[in-house]
Formats: sequence, structure tokens, C-alpha cells
Amino acid sequence: MDAGWLCLVPLAAFLLLYELMPLAGLVKSAFTVDGRLSLQNIVRAFQPSIISAFVNSLTLSAVVAVIGTIAGALLAYIIVTAGSRVVRNALTALADVSANFGGAPLAFAFVITLGSTGMITLMLKQTGVELYPGFRIYSLQGLVLAYLYFEIPLAILLLIPSMEGLRTEWREAAYSLGASKRQYWWNVALPILRPSLISCLSLLFANAFGAYATAWTLTGSSVNLVTVQIAALVRGEVQLDPGLADAIAMLSLVIMMISVSVHRLLSMCKRGQT
Repeated sequence: MDAGWLCLVPLAAFLLLYELMPLAGLVKSAFTVDGRLSLQNIVRAFQPSIISAFVNSLTLSAVVAVIGTIAGALLAYIIVTAGSRVVRNALTALADVSANFGGAPLAFAFVITLGSTGMITLMLKQTGVELYPGFRIYSLQGLVLAYLYFEIPLAILLLIPSMEGLRTEWREAAYSLGASKRQYWWNVALPILRPSLISCLSLLFANAFGAYATAWTLTGSSVNLVTVQIAALVRGEVQLDPGLADAIAMLSLVIMMISVSVHRLLSMCKRGQT
């Protein structure tokens, strides 16, 4: 046996202890009731309140992923086409920092700026301007705004390499053949970028679907989300039911696996094309 394979032992141990064993425990708990194999937890996971949580989480994740991908693509193109390398590096660094700023600190930042007594809210009230009719940061719409804070920078980081891959020769060739700017983007650039855009969309969807700290800190239990349901069942705030929580986590894991698999598949296809 080649001694080089021994370098993989720490990685294998890490995967076993922190990924495979917890996953096995999750599956066992989801399909076990009173020490016997049963589908009871899975069946109970389809009760109306949990279905509503899945609908809210899927809707929130889809909206955030679509808006984040579109905005991220536009900003990534602006950064790539910026003339100064210093400006490009500064904007990329800012996106990197923003993409990693989430959880409770992000929620607290939105509360003190856009909350009921937030700085921006009070400033607008003094000028007689309302932020948005009926808007509350402690709602599903508020979560969309909070999630976009870290989803758009993440989309920028994911799409910058693809935007850099658009060759100037392709645009010049299209223009020389009589294509307009709209025709170039619709018939040349977008088909090339489509795998990257869909891959980014799926990854942003998975990232938003699995977020918990920001949602809980900002809205508590007022917004019914899958991650909030799982945490409530594990902590026993209403009732302690880890088996049901693991069943919900199993269904969530399937959704996450589909999203991440789409991302990986399109990433492999994109590398194959290059």
C-alpha cells in the first residue's frame, strides 16, 4: 500500500466522526419509534404546520436565490469590467466580507437600522417618509432583505470567474457580424453563462434554506420556517420531540442534496466545456 494514502486518514476520520456518524444517527432517529423501525415520524412530518414551514422556507429561499443571482450577476459584471485593478480588488474583498457576515450579528444590525426604533426608520419618520407601506423587518419580507445582504455578495464571488471567462473576441465578433448589444447578451453571453447562473441559483437556494441564526434572531417564532421548527422541537420549547425534528431534517436534507447536486453537476459540465 502506498504510504501517500496515509495522508487521507485524518480526513477520513473527520468525515466519519463529524458527518457520517451524525447522519447515521439522524436517519436512525427519524425511522425509529420506541426502539422499532417505523415511518410514523415521517408521516407526522406532513402535518399542516410543518407543511406551512416548508412552503415558507421554499418561498423565501426561491425569492432570495432569484434576486440574489440577478443582482449578483450584474454586480459581478460591473466589478469585472472595472478599469482599475485596485477598485476590482476592493469590491471583491468587500463582497467576501459581506458574504461571511450573517447570523445573530446581521440580524442585530438590521434591528438597529431598520427596526421599529431603528436609526434609518426614525430618520425617515422625522422627514415624514415611510420606509414602505406595511413593511416590518420582523417579517418574511424582512428576512428576504436580511438574507439578500449575504446572498448577493456570495453570488458575486461565484459569478466573477464566469464573467471573467467572457472573451472580448466573442463580443467583437458578434458586433462585427451586425449583432446589437441585446442580441450579443441574449444569443452569445447568456447561453455561455447559463450553467454558472443556474449553479449559483441552486447554491444560493440551499444556503438560504439552511439558514437559522439570522431568522431566529430577527423574527423568533413569528415566521414559521423549517429550521425554526427543528430547533423548537429539539429544544423542547413547546414539546420535546427529537424524532419528529430528525424526520423534518431528513426531508430538508433531501432538498439540500438536490440543490447542491445541481450545483456540482453544472460546475462539472462547465469545467468540461472549458
